[in-house]
Order: sequence, then C-alpha cells, then structure tokens
Amino acid sequence: RRALDVLRAEGLVESRQGFGWSASVEPLRADLSRLATIDAQLAAAGRTSERRRVGFGFVEAPDRVRELLGGRTVLEVERVHLADGAPLARVTVWCPEALGASLSRDDVAGASFLEQLPVELGGATQTIGATAADHKDATLLEVAVGSPVLVVERITRNVTGRPVLVSEHVIPAARMRFVVDLPVDGGTLDPSGMRILDDGG
Repeated sequence: RRALDVLRAEGLVESRQGFGWSASVEPLRADLSRLATIDAQLAAAGRTSERRRVGFGFVEAPDRVRELLGGRTVLEVERVHLADGAPLARVTVWCPEALGASLSRDDVAGASFLEQLPVELGGATQTIGATAADHKDATLLEVAVGSPVLVVERITRNVTGRPVLVSEHVIPAARMRFVVDLPVDGGTLDPSGMRILDDGG
C-alpha cells in the first residue's frame, strides 16, 4: 500500500474508489474536425501505435449493421488498439461481404480499413455516447468491470453517400478526449450536431 501511495504521488498510478488502481496515462486528444484513424491520431501525438487482433471472420450481420450496410453477411474484424503498449480502445469494424472479400487477416492487422477499401470515401458520421464496461471489454482494456467507457459509432460512406463501413470504438473514459472547434455561426455558439435522446434511447 505504501509503495502504491509513492507511485501515486509521482503520478505513475491512480486510484478510484470502487475501481482499484491503474497506470496513469495521458489522455489522447482526438480531433473531431476531420476523418482520421486512431493510428494517425497517435502518431500526431508522438505516441506509439500497435494493434492486437481479437477476431476476424465473415458473420451474420448484427441488426444495426444490416440496417446500415444491407446484406446478411459482413466481414467482422475486432481488435484492440494500444498506445505506448497500453490498451486504448476495443474496435470492431463491419464491412460488406463484397468489399471485405479481398482483405486478409494480415491486411487488417497492418493498416486501417480506411486505407484499404477499394472505394473512394466521402466522409463519416460519428456518434459518441457513454456506458459502463462489461466483462469482455474490461478484460480487453484492462479496466474494472463497470468502469466508464466512451462508445463511438462511426458510419463511413463512399462519395455517393452509401455506407461502406460501420465501426464501434469502446474507449476507457480517462484515456481519450474528443476535441472540436466551434466557430461562431450567425452570431451564436450553439454546438452543431448535438442531439438530445428521449427516454434514454
């Protein structure tokens, strides 16, 4: 206990009641003003990026993914992104079967989908919410079950507006900050794109 108190005083570890001890990590600041990969954001911050593949295969599309991408079968890739050796995010990506057929395990382990899809990209919609880590994500991200995590859904579209990727990023809340500049628009500073959810849905 005394050793942990010394490490906390030096800023190397931190503790939260009910969640135990964890290594102190400077949060990654992610820019929301442009479409970028986690790898690119880490590189811009001068941090080392690494991927750990958890799953790869063609599966029956979850309902939400089928609604967005169409088709019953999709390529599902699940991995953990690490920053300087520590887990930063669990990322699951779904891709239409026709587009994913040319991608191998090594392809998706070595580079982002955004860099490999054989289509011209037109942009993405990103939605950020929060929840508590379940057992699976707690294990992958090395946090306590019930810890606060950010959940990011990204829908990436081609130039015609058709969704070509759906991804889910689960990130311990203390490890990332999303940053967006809010220019004055018509004399107001109202945040654009903010939506209020009814009934917690």
